[in-house]
Amino acid sequence: MAAAGARPVELGFAESAPAWRLRSEQFPSKVGGRPAWLGAAGLPGPRALACELCGRPLSFLLQVYAPLPGRPDAFHRCIFLFCCREQPCCAGLRVFRNQLPRKNDFYSYEPPSENPPPETGESVCLQLKSGAHLCRVCGCLGPKTCSRCHKAYYCSKEHQTLDWRLGHKQACAQPDHLDHIIPDHNFLFPEFEIVIETEDEIMPEVVEKEDYSEIIESMGEALEEELDSMAKHESRKDKIFQKFKTQIALEPEQILRYGRGIAPIWISGENIPQEKDIPDCPCGAKRILEFQVMPQLLNYLKADRLGKSIDWGILAVFTCAESCSLGTGYTEEFVWKQDVTDTP
Repeated sequence: MAAAGARPVELGFAESAPAWRLRSEQFPSKVGGRPAWLGAAGLPGPRALACELCGRPLSFLLQVYAPLPGRPDAFHRCIFLFCCREQPCCAGLRVFRNQLPRKNDFYSYEPPSENPPPETGESVCLQLKSGAHLCRVCGCLGPKTCSRCHKAYYCSKEHQTLDWRLGHKQACAQPDHLDHIIPDHNFLFPEFEIVIETEDEIMPEVVEKEDYSEIIESMGEALEEELDSMAKHESRKDKIFQKFKTQIALEPEQILRYGRGIAPIWISGENIPQEKDIPDCPCGAKRILEFQVMPQLLNYLKADRLGKSIDWGILAVFTCAESCSLGTGYTEEFVWKQDVTDTP
């Protein structure tokens, strides 16, 4: 990711990738699967990763690797976004930030290799180097354990029950093979790497003006007056939605727009937050936009299979403007959900 202050817009696209590319040692930006935790210390626990609306465990949606050049304490930095996919709620959202210096207890000082590791096995790692155990279902911190085998860990009673029904009942008698028989619980979203590209510098406003000038030249001053009149009567909501469509038309497959401190592109004139709606960081600093998640991501999540499913227009993630350093733990940030129900 680019340095803060430069403010380019970088676009994220979902692409398939081998499993080893999506593990924490590779510092991936990714969608779905289990989170590739950055630091093992201070992981958010079950209470922090519960939906604030229905109380059920949240699903990992995506993470964005976003280091801050020039900040030794944020040489590694990642934002983790979780959402509720439990019917009929499908509404809760929570986001966390973690950052580490280059020299730390979890990773090599040198960059990771771009080549596949010698062991390219697909087995899921459910224990961090710190010794912390992860839930067999969601990959989040698992403080609960199976009372029979004491080798299967869970974040919640809900996930223990789910795992029991879908395989652990049989596997419990063979605890030595637990890591090799983790079933697909359908709780996780499909997994993709987020590949970043800088947005094309062609500005849609320029394209629009060029198009209008060609029309006006061919049809005279009367049309120019008519277009001006139409623009005055066009509602603010219409203009916002049209600007959104024009902007994403340049790269319609984008699932994410990244740029610390840039202005989001809203999809609707409704439910746009005011400054007072974005809470300050506990350190006292303001929060600024870090990235926004686009509605195109829903196409990759197969969300329509869920009945009353997750849905959004955009998700705008705001983080501490100072990216305050709070040890090696995970700091909760703020996410604003704007729906598309009121768009024209």
